[in-house]
Amino acid sequence: MANYRRGEIEAELDGQTYVLCLTLGALAELEHRLGAADLVQLGARFEKGQLSAHDIMSIIGAGLRGAGSTISDDAVGHMTIEGGLTQWAMIAAKLLQASFGQGEATTPNP
Repeated sequence: MANYRRGEIEAELDGQTYVLCLTLGALAELEHRLGAADLVQLGARFEKGQLSAHDIMSIIGAGLRGAGSTISDDAVGHMTIEGGLTQWAMIAAKLLQASFGQGEATTPNP
């Protein structure tokens, strides 16, 4: 079960429930993968709300690995999800909210 206070969320991917968490290591991975110089630049990029499919795949992949999974970004890209692209974006936004935001999770507006 996910603990939002620790930055964890749950998501159903390919019909299976996973916990995702952007740990410090997962954030460092995202900095590198997305070409951000630091966390401030990474956060500013996400604040714009303009996420590419690559960004969403990288965020979800890093969140899965941050929570202990060994699923690669490539494998994430081949997963299916009910709700399509909108749901993928909502999972990424919810994970970012849990990591960078404050308070209880709300339904994000990707």
